[in-house]
Amino acid sequence: MRLSSLLVAAVLASPTATVAQQAPTTSAALISAAPVIDGHLDDAAWSGVMPITGFTQSEPGEGQPVSQRTEVRIAQDGEALYVAAWLYDSDASGIVFGQTLRDASLNESDAFVVLLDTYRDHQNAFVFGTSPAGIEYDGQVAGEGQAGGPGNGRQQRGSTGGFNLNWDGSWEVATSTDAEGWYAEMRIPFSTLRYGSSGTQEWGLNFERKIRRNSEEAMWAQIPRQFDLYRISMAGTLALDAPARRAFTVSPYLLADGFKNYEVANPEVDYGRQVGGDAKIGLNQSLTLDLTVNTDFAQVEVDDQQVNLTRFSLFFPEKRAFFLENAGTFAVGTSQNAELFFSRRIGLSGGQEVPIQAGARLSGKVGDFQIGLLNIQTDDVVGIDEDTGLSDVVAPANNFGVLRAYKEMGNRTQLGGILVSRFNTADTDDYNITYGVDGRLGIGEALTLDGWIGLTTTPMETGEVDTREGFNNGEYGFEGTGTYITRDWQITTGYRQIGEDFNPEVGFVNRRAYRHVNARIMRHLRTEGTPWFREFRPHISYNQFFSLDGFSESYLIHTDSHFAFENGAFFQFPGFNLTGEGLQEPFEIREGIVIPAGSYNNAEWSFRYNTNKGAPLSVSGGWTLGGFYSGTQFRPNADIVYRHGDKLAATLKLNYFDVRLDEGSFKTAVVGLNASYSFTPRIYLQANLQYNDDTEDVGTNVRLGWLDTAGTGLFIVWNDTNHHGMFERTGILAGPRQRQLVIKYSRLFDLGG
Repeated sequence: MRLSSLLVAAVLASPTATVAQQAPTTSAALISAAPVIDGHLDDAAWSGVMPITGFTQSEPGEGQPVSQRTEVRIAQDGEALYVAAWLYDSDASGIVFGQTLRDASLNESDAFVVLLDTYRDHQNAFVFGTSPAGIEYDGQVAGEGQAGGPGNGRQQRGSTGGFNLNWDGSWEVATSTDAEGWYAEMRIPFSTLRYGSSGTQEWGLNFERKIRRNSEEAMWAQIPRQFDLYRISMAGTLALDAPARRAFTVSPYLLADGFKNYEVANPEVDYGRQVGGDAKIGLNQSLTLDLTVNTDFAQVEVDDQQVNLTRFSLFFPEKRAFFLENAGTFAVGTSQNAELFFSRRIGLSGGQEVPIQAGARLSGKVGDFQIGLLNIQTDDVVGIDEDTGLSDVVAPANNFGVLRAYKEMGNRTQLGGILVSRFNTADTDDYNITYGVDGRLGIGEALTLDGWIGLTTTPMETGEVDTREGFNNGEYGFEGTGTYITRDWQITTGYRQIGEDFNPEVGFVNRRAYRHVNARIMRHLRTEGTPWFREFRPHISYNQFFSLDGFSESYLIHTDSHFAFENGAFFQFPGFNLTGEGLQEPFEIREGIVIPAGSYNNAEWSFRYNTNKGAPLSVSGGWTLGGFYSGTQFRPNADIVYRHGDKLAATLKLNYFDVRLDEGSFKTAVVGLNASYSFTPRIYLQANLQYNDDTEDVGTNVRLGWLDTAGTGLFIVWNDTNHHGMFERTGILAGPRQRQLVIKYSRLFDLGG
């Protein structure tokens, strides 16, 4: 039976995955005097507010009452919403504080999270969370956080996704602890939120409490265990009187830097200074205009080093805050494979920063439509050609535009379109246009169908003969997927096809001219009677790429079982893979090592594991061992994480590659150390050191941050690249290659009324 038939049969044969529950309701009490946000819940304002109780588990005992007493109160005063949580714990010594760093993962600590569906559209929401360490954790949910369709992919660090962790709102939180548990207090200004109109209304609301030592997750509005907090359609209801407050903030910055390039003759320090900033203007409660002038990204993290053993482009995620806010609105395509819009194409060229002169973004809701407009103007970049010594244009001045809109129709169903353009402002014949449509269809609670199609237009250079052929001259791409999720089963299948000349220049495509088929079946087997063990997850998956004429370029058939423990530890029963690689022309995998054309079929074993990530010391990693093209490969990796209290966190990353082929062998490694020390939840020192054995470079990025609100504040950044290799092998003299010191200060001024 074909997997698509199995998917349909499962939907028809299975009983409804979830039993309808009466969603709880509450209201925000009106208070005349705002509480002091200090984490000590003894203000008079809270004494007259009715407590919210009735939390139930989604993990581990779905539907069971929360194991520890939990009470929440919510109030408003016309300026902001106030949330207070009494998180009692009979074993207060077992509370896991986690890392004291903004937006640090809440999966590795105790936590309290608030979800607000301010449009009451059952698909989009704001998230505000904290841990016992008192961190600010916030983000935006789009499309109920699901992969595929509008807002596809679980975005944590990338440019697309259903959950945008990189959104930083202006709000306050404080926590405290004692022998009876821990307590959280929040102030969320109405000007930080977006909602349809002012006056009496209802919002979607849910609360989540995480108890790390037993991996417990409990929510106010009950959510089945196959879903998470982002299942917004199952949230409860909050009645309130929302004021007519529009966002109006200005965030100017001052920057000074010194840069020295040791790779040129007679290097000198190049000193620079820059002034710019961003503004956020609420045209109404739901529509926001963002403006930027002389955009700077001084506090952005460096990219992780990667080793590429494939024939295709690597994906490096977007990390710049201006582009990440509301990024889910602009997401169309397949994350990290075929994205119709990828903001990293703006302001960066070949890893070099391209000056952004000015830009604007309009996003929000108009009726049932989510809309997004973006326009950015970049300056040109001129460098010196190493071969000729003459000036050479690295990147021309370009104007980038995006128009995006989609309509939400209930039960996860959406339909939208996108138009993306790039125009060389000095050459009218140099442009690229991408346009596409995408949609999602929700069937019941378990089945979701997603799809997209994109077309591009790229003019030929003057005098060049156009040999392109096929539908839209080969400038097309499309995909359709299906996902079926219940408590016990996860079934996915999909088909994607990318034309030979598909060219979204302001998007991301890692390969062209292929057809891709994939399928996956996973079974969840709970062991209710074993207190220390949670579940088995046997599964099998299939992925295959074909050329457009039917030649098998690669395939992977994978099968194994996961073993998940109550404390979050995990290991994989050694997975078994059948792999294949088809080369229609020779492939140089390393300098001097060329693999001949042909078909290579192999088998390999894989293993993955992690210990309890909530412990002060944890280890995760794995290995892959087996056939690889004409020979073998061994690829072990490990992450060793150490946390000292809630202040110090350090991660040592180790990746090793041992490849032995008939055509030649090589070994290489990437080692990284990421460490941070948090003096307070808003003052931190972070360092990222990486060594790549291929280049024999050591890269260092050190940042001191003194945060104000919404990601503004003082940042001091040191970047250094130092070569430690042998000149004979790399052709580069040992010593420094580039060094830079950046000092930046930004401040948010709230001018809203």
